[in-house]
Amino acid sequence: MTNKLKSFVRHLWLDAADTRRAIPRDMLKRLAQRVAASEQRHSGQIRICVESSLPISYLWRLGRHSAMSALARQRAVMLFGKLRVWDTEHNNGVLIYLLLAEHAIEIVADRGLRQHVSTAQWQAMLARMATAFHDKRYEDGLTRALEEISALLVAHFAVNDSTGGPKAHPNELPDTPLLL
Repeated sequence: MTNKLKSFVRHLWLDAADTRRAIPRDMLKRLAQRVAASEQRHSGQIRICVESSLPISYLWRLGRHSAMSALARQRAVMLFGKLRVWDTEHNNGVLIYLLLAEHAIEIVADRGLRQHVSTAQWQAMLARMATAFHDKRYEDGLTRALEEISALLVAHFAVNDSTGGPKAHPNELPDTPLLL
């Protein structure tokens, strides 16, 4: 069976129940607490989205793409817009997208943060997390992603009353990860 056909079948097989098994309720709660704690230190907004498989409309495009990673990236960018991560006050929202069927992670950052972080830095961050996701250690991988993204946001958008930087701000996006 070709790799594309195997991938297609894997995406048809997995569903939202697989997402809930991979990210149980207690892990979801811990991740939400980590996002909330992170956002107390900077003016950025972090959103986590975990999806078991791509919608069939994406899978039909598989024949036109050389890699599933291109479809995962397209999906992450689409969700970045749909979840309104781009619509934050300081244009420094970040979406962490995990696609279980491919053990793929995508990070989509808004222009406010993207201008401070090189593509090579993002790629290195993704590579460090890949092992955890491949080994199905989702909490470890997502926690590491949160820590590294938080460090970038603190470096460039720290909440700091003494330096004239942004002060405490309203929570613009939900902290609880979205499971699809």
